[in-house]
This record gives sequence, C-alpha cells and structure tokens, in this order.
Amino acid sequence: MDFNLLISTYRHREPEAQKELHEILSFFGDSKPESDITEISGLLVARTTLDILNVVRRIRNLVYDEPWRVRYILRLIPVEAANIEDSLDTIRAAAATLCSKMQERETFRITVERRCTALRSSDIIKAIAQNIHNKVDLEDPAWTVLVEVIGRRVGISVLRRNEIFSSVREKRRIST
Repeated sequence: MDFNLLISTYRHREPEAQKELHEILSFFGDSKPESDITEISGLLVARTTLDILNVVRRIRNLVYDEPWRVRYILRLIPVEAANIEDSLDTIRAAAATLCSKMQERETFRITVERRCTALRSSDIIKAIAQNIHNKVDLEDPAWTVLVEVIGRRVGISVLRRNEIFSSVREKRRIST
C-alpha cells in the first residue's frame, strides 16, 4: 500500500487505533481512508486523500476540543514520499527533492527511525547530508528530515516540529 501517514499506538491496540483513525479521517471528510497494520507491533501505515499536514493540524485541534476522541493514536506522522526503494541512492534523491523547501539559512537535522532493516542509520544520514548545505542543529532545528524505514518500505518527510502529532504532548499542553 502506498502510504502518506505513519501512526504509532500501544502494542496490541493496532485494531483500535485503525478504527479510530478511520473514524477521524472520515469525520475530516475522507470518504475512503485506507490503512494497514504493519508487522511491527504498535505501528500502522495509512493513506488519505486529504492534505496530510492539514490532518495533523485538525487532529491537534480535535484533541483540544474533544480530547476523549483520540485514545489510541499516539503519534501521527505525515509522510511526503513513501514506498521509496530501500537503497541509499534512492533515499538520497528523494530527500534532496523534499529538502528543496528549506531556505538557505534555515537549520536542519536528520532523524532516522528504522525497523527490520539492515540499512544503518549512519549510512542513511551520510547519504542525505551530502546534498544539504544548510547548517545542522541537533537541538532546535527549523526542519527535520525524517526517514522512516519499515523493512523494505521507506517513507521520507521534511517537517517542522509542529507538523508531527503526538497525543501525549498535546494532552499534556491542555492539562497545564
């Protein structure tokens, strides 16, 4: 399945997270959301016809308005380029295309989350970094180049901090 969202949930709660995701995406206007439970416990991939960055904003607002509606989705990550071949050259090329939205003086970091793969994080980071001439900031970057490797599936995004949804973080903000 070609995916544009990556969802994490509690282990063994994947069916509940999948149902919750479909209900939320339907509520937002997607008439046929799709999702798969991956072979990795607590991880789903999904496809929506909606704008994925808008989905993140809307689910964040949903948590503020109705926090009980989001119980099983822990993180929701937009994936801008998915099902990329799991070779360093292909990952490098896809990341270079996505990094073009960064301005010259903006900082970045590369984060690799890998599961069930022989690819090494350091090799992925080196392959991507050689095409980016911006300054690196590991503590407070303007952009994060996020590489998600799930077996032979690879998804890449270039995101600002607020473009990843974390239900724990959002609910903590509400309570303070």
